[in-house]
Amino acid sequence: MLVLHGGASRRANMMVSPTQLSVIRMIPIAKKIAHAGRGRLAVFRLLNSRRGWDSNHTPLKDAQWALEQIAERVGTVPVCIVGHSLGGRGALLSAAQPNVRSVAALAPYVFASDLPRGLSDQRILIVHGTADRIASPERSAALARRLGASASVAYVSVQGGKHAMLRHHRQFDGLAASFATATLLGETHHDAIARIETGETWVTV
Repeated sequence: MLVLHGGASRRANMMVSPTQLSVIRMIPIAKKIAHAGRGRLAVFRLLNSRRGWDSNHTPLKDAQWALEQIAERVGTVPVCIVGHSLGGRGALLSAAQPNVRSVAALAPYVFASDLPRGLSDQRILIVHGTADRIASPERSAALARRLGASASVAYVSVQGGKHAMLRHHRQFDGLAASFATATLLGETHHDAIARIETGETWVTV
C-alpha cells in the first residue's frame, strides 16, 4: 500500500512539512487501511520532496521512487495507491507503474488530459464529494468516463462531501480501505465497494 498526500505550492521549491494539514489528513486513512488489512498489508505513507505540482517538479517522481523502495523492501508484490487531491492525481497517473494493481483517488485534483499510458488490468476508483469547491467533481467524473474506455473504473459520489473530507471522513476512509482489501486481498464487503464488485460503475453514497 502506498498513500499519497496532496497540498498546493505557495512559492517555488517549497518543501513539505510533516505537520501540514494535507499530510496529516492521510494518517487516519493509512491507519484505517492497515486496520482493515489485519496485518496482511504493508502501508507506506510518502512525504513528497516538494509541495505542489509545476513544470519543474511533480509528485510523480516521488511516487515512482516510493514504488521502487517498496519493491526493494518487500519484493515484487501488488500495490494499491491511495491519494488525496494532487496526491489523487499522482496516484492516477502512476496507475501503469510496475506492480500497481489498483488506485483509489480521493477528491482528486485532475484535468481531462490526466490519462496514464499503458493501463492493462489495473482497477481504478475515484471518490469525490459533490460539495468540493477546490477540486472539481465534474472534471474527475469526466476523467473517469475517459479512463473507463481502457480500464476498469468506478466512481463514487459522496453527497455533500467537501475537499477536506472531514464531515464525511468515514465514507472516504472506509471506501479507500474496502477498495484496498478487495483488490489486494480479495475480500468481500457490504458497502459501495460490494456494489462495484458486482458490476456497478457509478455509485452515490
